[in-house]
This record gives sequence, structure tokens and C-alpha cells, in this order.
Amino acid sequence: MTPEPAVLRIAVEDPRGPAARALIAELDDYLNARYPAETNYLDPADELAKPHVCFVVARLDGNPIGCGAVKSMPAGYGEIKRVFVRPAGRGRGVARRIMAVLEGHLIERGTAEARLETGIHQPEALALYEALGYRRIARFGAYRDDPLSVFMGKPLVAVRSA
Repeated sequence: MTPEPAVLRIAVEDPRGPAARALIAELDDYLNARYPAETNYLDPADELAKPHVCFVVARLDGNPIGCGAVKSMPAGYGEIKRVFVRPAGRGRGVARRIMAVLEGHLIERGTAEARLETGIHQPEALALYEALGYRRIARFGAYRDDPLSVFMGKPLVAVRSA
């Protein structure tokens, strides 16, 4: 008998819930093992629960396997944050699907650009973002110059001219 294919569902969830908090804690541990504390820009669950943020959890056969968030910024872009997939879920396209949901959220709101900050010690993340069309950009927002950071952006929708 052929096993049933795994079912991946990605939905908006409260980042203060137990599954989300566990994923966020695992991501914090992952990043804190790779970077000094002063170069980690880790939005806590309470920040991710604000009205201008969309936080999603990916569940594989009902089990939480990944997460991600996007913040709608006053300057008119969306900032991707907290994209993470547990090791057991990697290599299955989960991060790509999370990114598609987050970008879709921005597109629905007419946001023209997505931006993100990631680190130089995450080659898989850098490769994923580049494969999704993100390109390196200058530092943005409240970030400071940091040799461990990589800033990336991607246009999402054509800007309409009047």
C-alpha cells in the first residue's frame, strides 16, 4: 500500500500560542548559536502579535513544522521576519510555501516590495531568497551597519502611475 502524501497547511496563528512560541524559541536557539546577541534582530511573540503583522504557522499532517511573519511597515514595504522550518521539515518546500503566503499577504494589500534581513552564516536561507527573486539591497529601516547581516528586497507588484 502506498503511503498517503503529507498534507501541508499554512495558516495565520497567534504567535503567542504554544506551537508558535516553541517554533520561535527553536529559531532563537538556532540564531543565537550562529551570531552574537547584538546582531540578532529577534522580534518577540508580543511584537509579532501586533495588528500590522501577519504571523503564520506551517503544519505538516497537523504537526507544527515552520513559521514566518511579515510586518507592514509605515514606509510602504513589508518586512519578512521569523521564517523558520524545523530540520525534519526541510527539503520539502515548506519555506518556499511560507514565503509565498507572506508575499501573498503583502500583494493583497497592494504593497509593492518585500524586504528582509538575514545573516551571512545561513547559506541555505540566502540561496532560497535568491531563488525566489530577492536581491541584495542597502541597509533599511532601523537596522545598523553590520558585517554579519545581508539585506535583501524583492518587488511584488507593479507601481501604478497616475
